[in-house]
Amino acid sequence: MRFLRRKFIMAQLKKILAGSMALCMAGSMLTACGDDTSSKNDSKAAGGSDSVNTAELHGKESSDKSKKTYTIYCWNTEFQSRFEKYYWDKRDQALWDGVEVNWVQIENEGNAYQTKLDEALKNQAESEDKVDMFLVEADYSLKYANGDVALSVQDIGITADDMAEQYKYTQDVMTDANGNIKGLSWQATPGLFLYNTDIAEAVLGSSDPETVQAAVADWDKFTETAGKMKEQGYKMVSGYDDTYRCFSNTVSSPWVTDDKVSIDPQISEWVKQTKEYTDAEYNTKSSLWDDNWKAGMKIDSGVFGYFFSTWGIPFTLLPTTVDEEIKEDQSNAVEGNGGYGKWKACAGPQAYFWGGTWLCGAIDSDNIEITKDIMLKMTCDKDIMKAITEGEQDYTNNKAAIKELIDGGYSNPFLGGQDHLSLLTEAADKIDLSNKLSAYDQGCNENFQKAMKAYYDGTSTYEEAIEAFKSNITALYANLDVSGVTAE
Repeated sequence: MRFLRRKFIMAQLKKILAGSMALCMAGSMLTACGDDTSSKNDSKAAGGSDSVNTAELHGKESSDKSKKTYTIYCWNTEFQSRFEKYYWDKRDQALWDGVEVNWVQIENEGNAYQTKLDEALKNQAESEDKVDMFLVEADYSLKYANGDVALSVQDIGITADDMAEQYKYTQDVMTDANGNIKGLSWQATPGLFLYNTDIAEAVLGSSDPETVQAAVADWDKFTETAGKMKEQGYKMVSGYDDTYRCFSNTVSSPWVTDDKVSIDPQISEWVKQTKEYTDAEYNTKSSLWDDNWKAGMKIDSGVFGYFFSTWGIPFTLLPTTVDEEIKEDQSNAVEGNGGYGKWKACAGPQAYFWGGTWLCGAIDSDNIEITKDIMLKMTCDKDIMKAITEGEQDYTNNKAAIKELIDGGYSNPFLGGQDHLSLLTEAADKIDLSNKLSAYDQGCNENFQKAMKAYYDGTSTYEEAIEAFKSNITALYANLDVSGVTAE
């Protein structure tokens, strides 16, 4: 944002240039300044010691109404539900005296959320009505971490001791080139392979997680098992995108480096595998989030499994597989209600993560102490993290809380009483985001999957799909060089 950069960018310029090339994204979607850094951790030792205090007011004083309104930008009700259920009764009452919450929810279709958020943040310093907190996802986290719109949590007053039980990768996602952490998450999002136990029994002779894991332990075995599924009339996965995050989040290089787009070998491997699975009829030719993709989650659909990270189980699989929506009193959360109790989890062929949501305090907020209170309780408090996992099946970002649950004999009734937290812990410990993220990941991921769909459908060649991807990326990010992207 230009108005803030004039205020303090000179104090940071040397370190930012030393850590990475500054990134100013073009277009209305990207009004905040970001960074396509692929090695942002290299300069963490600097610690941001010369950085300007982001918690200071840099623009116009806010109105009395704004001071009594805590405004949060988000794209769905996930955090709001947790905020209301697990934070509100434990909030610092004195800080919230007379203050009301204003939820600004913008559906995350395409670039809509970022566009509206960026418009609000662009006017933040000169506006009397302030944004206080905004949420971001991993696919575009660097844009806000390396921009000048998010408060440093260090300046908010959150210490390393406060964050000691969090997974380091969740902090790395929102760490800027100077080592300042610009956002915290209440969740970690390692992924697993979720499978239909009825089909496992029919094809593999057992639905025991150890038996199923042996059948999907690596991609060769996964493909071999897919052949067995086909022989007995089942599909291994639902569609084109089911294995995508296993590959896209285990790349060795980011989508964009020095404004140049490249396709990592892992992404190419996904294309090769998905084309093979499509031609062999191992999938239903569905696309992520479409009706056909969701239909495969019904227990009698004939689809063996799905790759989901932690949020995918309670937010997607559970509500889609049941025949009757789960009641608040959980009285119908029993086997016999569709697929409830008939899914289980195993590690699958490859460790990966998918998604996650980060809480960011907005620079020039007029309620920074409230932001601190929310972050401490909703991302650092062991008891609250434990309660969220117990109540929501979420894998919270607190190792001590998760360990207590596992040691206490945790079981998930939706997964037939399985302790899937132990599997998630093993996966979470393997997450490494070094040299994997860029500020353009959402656009690159979505447009690449969209372009390849035509190839899998048979309506374009691979070469034509690559050209469509390049064209769409150029239209979305005019500053990027796609000349090195070829159909090899």
